[in-house]
Amino acid sequence: MEGRVSRLWEVLPFSVMVLMEAGTVGLTIMTKTVMAKGMSPFVFVAYSNALSSVILLPYSLIFRRSKGLLLAPSSSSGRSSLSSPSHSSSDSSSSASPGITIAQIFAFNGLNYTSPILACGISHLIPAFSFLLALVLRTTKLDWKSTSGQAKILGTLISITGGTLMILYKGSVVKKTAFSSPYYHLQLIPRLFIFSSTPEYWDLGGLLLVVASLSASVWSIIQVGTIKLYLEPMMIAALYGLMGTIQSIVVGVVVERNLSAWKLELNMELLLIFLSAIFGSVIRCRVQIWCMQNKGPFYLPLFKPVGIIVASIASAVFFGTSLHYGSLIGAYVIGIGYYTLMWGQIREDDKKTGGESIDEQKIPLLQEEEQV
Repeated sequence: MEGRVSRLWEVLPFSVMVLMEAGTVGLTIMTKTVMAKGMSPFVFVAYSNALSSVILLPYSLIFRRSKGLLLAPSSSSGRSSLSSPSHSSSDSSSSASPGITIAQIFAFNGLNYTSPILACGISHLIPAFSFLLALVLRTTKLDWKSTSGQAKILGTLISITGGTLMILYKGSVVKKTAFSSPYYHLQLIPRLFIFSSTPEYWDLGGLLLVVASLSASVWSIIQVGTIKLYLEPMMIAALYGLMGTIQSIVVGVVVERNLSAWKLELNMELLLIFLSAIFGSVIRCRVQIWCMQNKGPFYLPLFKPVGIIVASIASAVFFGTSLHYGSLIGAYVIGIGYYTLMWGQIREDDKKTGGESIDEQKIPLLQEEEQV
């Protein structure tokens, strides 16, 4: 009996993370659908961020009280390095939250012009961009002779090659296969969801998605300094979300001046905003914290490419004419580069000892804030 329970406990984190990635892809397809039917990406970002803040702020306060406030110890004394936690964390949030807003706005506009498979694929360029930025800013040292350093370089090159392939070569439509034929009748049902729309601005959308990933990479580097000051991830996510809400509303009001675009009705738009807020602000954060506590900081990133597989299967089964060879091949090339880079990072961190484990555990969690 104990053996069965232990095996179930081993399988549970894996199953939950796969469901999290599948849920993210599902919300991405829903987002593509409502935007293809006329919802402004700026309005969606503003409303979803606002509802997320309403949910996450009180939840993070409850979580913080139950767990206790974690403050980084000062290097010069045993006292906390934060004399005023709210002031210091707010300063950090103000400096980092533009990265959230920029990433979200560019990502959802890019999704509006392309398809979920491209959005899923390009989002996997974030580790490659973060690695390159760290080299440029000299925040990391690269050992060219080590296996881990070579793997990180190779993974970065493969990822960028895959991203370039996805954007520049869309390719022909993947025809019905033996895999999709048993489910072909599902494609004849009147579609409630849209995987790709006409016309598509593939190159422009791909460029916007690349800018979103680059912005998220810059943000992840800023987070490292924030985490060293303030070690509570839920509170940081709440403060980021609040500042992102204010900024996205300001940008939305400036760009989207049509008042009718801000009017919500009881349809899929309202449902999507509600699901995005609940899933992104509470469910995903709690699941990720639980998985990191049980499996370690690098358990979460290993599941990111699962989204590519889920998006490919969904396209093949439910959207028979929406999957293209170029985007499919490019996405899987990015996935290979992603895993190669992650392997190099894990190898490098295995050789390190001491003080940065807390940072590494929190960064993967907070990076999820820019996604749906």
